Amino acid sequence: MPGQLYKAAAIVGAAEANEIGFPEEPKSSLQLHIEAIKNVSEQTGIPISKIDGVFSTGWTSELCEHLGLHPKYIDTTACGGCSFEMHVHHALAAIHGGIIDVALISHGENGFSSRKIGAKGRSSYGPGSGDASPATEMTLAYGLGGAPTSYAHAMVRHMHRYGTIPEDFAHIATVTRDWATLNPRAAMYSKEKHPFGGPITIEQVQESRMITWPLTILHCCMVADHGGAVLVASPKVAASLKTKPVWIAGAGESMGHQNMLEMDDFTATSARRSAEAAYTMAGMGPDDMEMALIYDSFTITAAITAEMLGLTPLGEGHTLWKDGHAAPGGRFPINTNGGGLSFNHSGMYGMPLLIEGYRQLSGTAEDGINGDPGKQTPARTCVVNGTGGTLSTTGTLVLMADD
Repeated sequence: MPGQLYKAAAIVGAAEANEIGFPEEPKSSLQLHIEAIKNVSEQTGIPISKIDGVFSTGWTSELCEHLGLHPKYIDTTACGGCSFEMHVHHALAAIHGGIIDVALISHGENGFSSRKIGAKGRSSYGPGSGDASPATEMTLAYGLGGAPTSYAHAMVRHMHRYGTIPEDFAHIATVTRDWATLNPRAAMYSKEKHPFGGPITIEQVQESRMITWPLTILHCCMVADHGGAVLVASPKVAASLKTKPVWIAGAGESMGHQNMLEMDDFTATSARRSAEAAYTMAGMGPDDMEMALIYDSFTITAAITAEMLGLTPLGEGHTLWKDGHAAPGGRFPINTNGGGLSFNHSGMYGMPLLIEGYRQLSGTAEDGINGDPGKQTPARTCVVNGTGGTLSTTGTLVLMADD
């Protein structure tokens, strides 16, 4: 039986910044935000002035100032890449509670451009730059430094526990790249667009440059520029628009740890709990899902998350890709935009998951701009899961197409 918030609001539009990926001219994060917001406003026909709730990872006040807004609801939740799925959860509750009617969820991150113009405002633990938290100092002694080192530990543990091998996870990279070749906006759409673009093989994944064993570079997401925005609205507002609504049937969020050394099990994440909450709200379960959009910062992230979402037994998450189910034309499509591995990953990937979920369930995923023939799926239900930190926090949504 569905919960009280079931379909209490809908995503009514989703758009990206004008130029994403690896732009020749550097972009600022704010520019990426504003372009996406303008585009989603024009897409839906909702004037920016009608937005009464604003959600972002710390940018909310600045965005409101630039947009001339004085919102009734302000959210700055920042838990890494899953923040945007959490924002949808919070917007759903705020709309159901009658506080707001139209929520803007926005993200802009110049992961690529910042290399050219500098990462101004880079955070540090204490005053002055270069300070490390005690947790970071402790972690470094165990070989956990940058993100790849942490996720390498997770893959090694999965291989030890379940007998998987690196080649099993390489299928996630190749299938996800197949989806990217159907998405003209994907960074790795073709060799014409990027020297390393186009289809890839298992051998190429395994023979590519080693980052931290057993992760080669093709097991890892890219770091690019991305700006995205979605609008979430009440059923009354949704009924008045020219765009199709995609209903939020369920939502949940959870956390397991902050420092990876405090993780109970390197092969299990809080996605199990956030998914359980989302499924319960929707009155549905894994067997009712027809597609999935899963955070894929690394191939191991996607495999473990598929297991946590109940889409496969434990230890078998990779089989969705290896057996062809997740591929174009497969029975259970996953990451149909090309994922963080081959579409775009600016540093926090949860926003592209929302945008692609909207496009697929509204029937607009194959418009020649964001998708070539073969990208649109017939799915009517979708589970969306974002991951933040080092397999730390998770937000899960169950989305449904309009009747």
